[in-house]
Order: sequence, then structure tokens, then C-alpha cells
Amino acid sequence: MMRRLLFIPYLIWIVLFVVAPLGLMVGYSFFDISGNPTLANYGAFFSSEYFEMTLSSFWYAFLITLFSLLISYPLALAIRQTKHKMFWLLLIILPTWINLLLKTYAFIGMFGKEGLVNAVATALGFAEQQLLFSDIAFIIVSVYIFIPFMLLPIFNAVDGIENNLLSAARDLGASKWDVLMRVLMPLSLPGIKTGIQIVFIPSLSLFMITRLITGNKVITLGTAIEQQFLTTENWGMGSTIGVFLILAMMLVMTVTSGRNKETGRVGRL
Repeated sequence: MMRRLLFIPYLIWIVLFVVAPLGLMVGYSFFDISGNPTLANYGAFFSSEYFEMTLSSFWYAFLITLFSLLISYPLALAIRQTKHKMFWLLLIILPTWINLLLKTYAFIGMFGKEGLVNAVATALGFAEQQLLFSDIAFIIVSVYIFIPFMLLPIFNAVDGIENNLLSAARDLGASKWDVLMRVLMPLSLPGIKTGIQIVFIPSLSLFMITRLITGNKVITLGTAIEQQFLTTENWGMGSTIGVFLILAMMLVMTVTSGRNKETGRVGRL
């Protein structure tokens, strides 16, 4: 009985802040800008414009996740070998304590025509580059922001692997590449999957960075939702995009949360 009573506050929280907002969003998706019931929003979402926008969102989210993984995995392995692991982790996590808006404006200053990047390029004899308001700048800033979130679950996974397993693999004649691909990677796969979820899902709905760094030259589903709610005030279409965004997120979580039969088992050497 006591356990049920303790569960009530959590149930109220879930209903008020999860179920009710989702229900409102789904409900609004069936109304047009004038408040009339319609299914036209769903028909409009399957038009070529929104289809290209969805593909673009998934493509940029894939690139951001890929580069975050390629940087974070070797970094996690390097930190694993150090004596002061928590110190190096803290240095990487510290930027997450700074407001996202402030970090974005710092990159605007760095990527501007008179910013640090062009100053260094000019000093080295290279021509000025217009990085600001480009998709390259968007990916760089996004990867920088998401690296700590990719790194932490991967580090927790690799740090939990016993050194005896790695020593046994080397004693059996495995090269460093074999140890990485057949021992470390399979055993750290749960951390990789978690990192992919943490990075890929929010990357689908980025909108502030696209506005400030690219000047809305990069349009994602998150940007489209912001424009529908705040600019055109078409809450129905904005809610419809939000419904499909949630469905996409659920699909990603389902795919990456699937039980891996190889997890916890070292591959043949």
C-alpha cells in the first residue's frame, strides 16, 4: 500500500508533463490555422518539401552522431589509460555547464570574417574562409556540443572492461586492431548505442544553432516546428511535424535499444 502511495506523485508528474502535452500536440495536429478540423496537415507533411526537410534532418543528425562517435571513442580509450580519469572527464564535461546560447555566440565570433579562425588562416598564408552561415560550421558546433554526451556512456562501457580480457587476447596472438575490433568494440557496444541515442535524437530537433550559426540556411524539423509555431502561427502544422518527429525518435530508440546477441561475448580471435 505504501509503495502505491509513493507512486502517486510520479504518476501525476507523468500525466501532467508527458501524457497531457503529447495529447495536446496530437489533438492540435488535426486542426488548420483557422481552427477547423482537418487532415490536410498530414497530407502536407508528405509533400516533397517536408520530405526533403526530413531527409535533411536525418542526414545532419547522422553526420553529427558519426563525427561525435569518431572523436569520442578514441578519446574514451585514451582517458581509460590515464591515472587521473575523473580529472580529464571533468575537463571535458565543464563546457556543458556553460549556457548553450553563450557557447553558440562564442563560435559566431570565432567563425566570423574577423574571427580567430580567419586570423589564424591569414597568418598561415591561407585565404579568408566564410565558415559562418555554412553547414560545415553547423556540424562543427553541434559536434562540439554533443561530444561530452557521447563520451560519457562510451567511457563507462570501456572503463568497465577488465584488463585481463585484453591481456588474454594479446597473449593469444591478437594484434591491437584485433583487440579493438573483437574485444573492445563488442563489449562496449551498449555504451555506443546509448551515446547514439543521446546524440542522434536531439540532433533531429536542433533549431537555435541552425538559426544563429547558419542563418536558417540549414533547415531541420526542429527549425520547421519553431517557424510554424512562432512565425506563421500554424499550430496544427507545427504539431503535425512534432508528431512525426516523436515517431522518428521512437524508431531510433527501438533500433538502437535492440538486444545485441554479441554483447558480453568476445569475438573469435
